[in-house]
Amino acid sequence: MRSTDADLSTPARIRDAAIDTFGTKGFDTGVRAISAAAGVSPGLVIHHFGSKDGLRAACDERVLEIIRDQKLANIREPGPGRMLTALAEVDEYATVVAYMVRSFAAGGPLAESLLEHMIADAEEYLAEGVATGVLRESRDPQARARYLTLANVGAMILHLQLHPVPEDSDHRAALRDVAETLALPALELYTQGLLTDSTMLDGYLAARAPTTQE
Repeated sequence: MRSTDADLSTPARIRDAAIDTFGTKGFDTGVRAISAAAGVSPGLVIHHFGSKDGLRAACDERVLEIIRDQKLANIREPGPGRMLTALAEVDEYATVVAYMVRSFAAGGPLAESLLEHMIADAEEYLAEGVATGVLRESRDPQARARYLTLANVGAMILHLQLHPVPEDSDHRAALRDVAETLALPALELYTQGLLTDSTMLDGYLAARAPTTQE
């Protein structure tokens, strides 16, 4: 989700242009194309970020900030009003989603770092949800944060891989399709659960329990 160019400093304008460009064209895109999208010289991009990897790291940081802010807003203002607002604004996150999909498809240390930061952030805002009474406690908060991040990101990426967006096309329609496909079953599962009793969980926990040696 971007501010208007008038509200942005030059580094922020370059960073946001890079998020758009990387998301649309992939990470093989050169500095020259990014500088053209930002309306600056290639030298100015290097001046502010040092290298393309430095620019990508700044993009990762901004993407994480946007995701974290949106998730915290949902936690702090629960209820149908906030949920409907978030769904109405889903188009605004198209460039962020496109960037994430490109990053995870490219793989490598930067993609792994992005994922681990997303998981760490998820653990923090899930903990806030527990503290405010919006979410149930977990036996293993860290594992729950990892599972939810992998499940949500994986479902989104698989959906987009099976319904690819042509290069240079707008990702908004694709993101809205993902939201409309996954929102109901996800909310139902998280709210009502899936299993009707605790037999499977009890058996799993019993199997994991350390045995007492006589």
